[in-house]
Amino acid sequence: MARVADGCIYAHHQVASAFVNPDAQVFAAMAQTDDIPLMLFDRRACRQHRDRAARRVCVEFLHREVADRLIERLDDVKREFRQVLDLGAHHGALSRALGCRPRIEGAVAADPSFGFLTQLSGMRVAADPDFVPFREGSFDLAVSALALHWAGDLPGALVQIRRILKPDGLFLAAMLGGATLVELRTALIEAELIEEGGASPRVSPAAELGDVAGLLLRTGFAMPVADAEKITVTYPDLLALMRDLRGMGETNALTARRRTPLRRATLARAALLYAERFGLPDGRIPATFEILFLTGWAPAALNAEYGTGGATGQPTR
Repeated sequence: MARVADGCIYAHHQVASAFVNPDAQVFAAMAQTDDIPLMLFDRRACRQHRDRAARRVCVEFLHREVADRLIERLDDVKREFRQVLDLGAHHGALSRALGCRPRIEGAVAADPSFGFLTQLSGMRVAADPDFVPFREGSFDLAVSALALHWAGDLPGALVQIRRILKPDGLFLAAMLGGATLVELRTALIEAELIEEGGASPRVSPAAELGDVAGLLLRTGFAMPVADAEKITVTYPDLLALMRDLRGMGETNALTARRRTPLRRATLARAALLYAERFGLPDGRIPATFEILFLTGWAPAALNAEYGTGGATGQPTR
């Protein structure tokens, strides 16, 4: 816990006081809520998984791909964004891409992992989607690549993100969806039922596309849009997939997860079932990652009076 506390203090001194909300006390809150039993995710485990992933740059491929797709979407928006937040910065693929864009005056990288923060440059803050420690109306743009699916309270996270956006500010994010790792989920459940007579949650749940589209509207975003894309990665076997998930920081962190590792017989059965049910002709196995893309605008007085200017920044009658 000391490392996290140090990271918060360290990050706080790196962030301009114009951004950080001194009244929120979120740095202390992050530590104090680690052990709340009703939280969906074990936040200490999430940080530990990300700290471990910070040492594994070689498996950053999924985050890089998603960051590239977010930048492509941002390129379609003909607006200037001067103050930018990257929430869940990971190895910094998205932050680096944003840093290359002209006219950005300030960019803040936020992540719960001290391991990731130490690898990044510029302004950094220890924060996660459940506790966003910034002043209201701080940013023109908030982006997030593969972090929001770890929010214990997604509606609350979206409300906080909308709050820190300036009027007519843009929120653009990508998160894992409910069809992610459906093959792994199926194989593990069936293997545990066969070998142990019961199943426990081994793969974290994720939101469905229809749910997040409605959430954007309910949490106050204007012109909300949500869509999904699937990325399929192939592996030689189940163990290779699980090694990559570990290296990505995407292993199970449910509060209700079983704390003991998979039995050897259960793991072997899962590998067999995976290959039988989903194996490809070349002997490899596929792993599906469903990426949900979220776009929304913070309401502005201009939009309320003239309609939705949004992406162009011009009023429409």
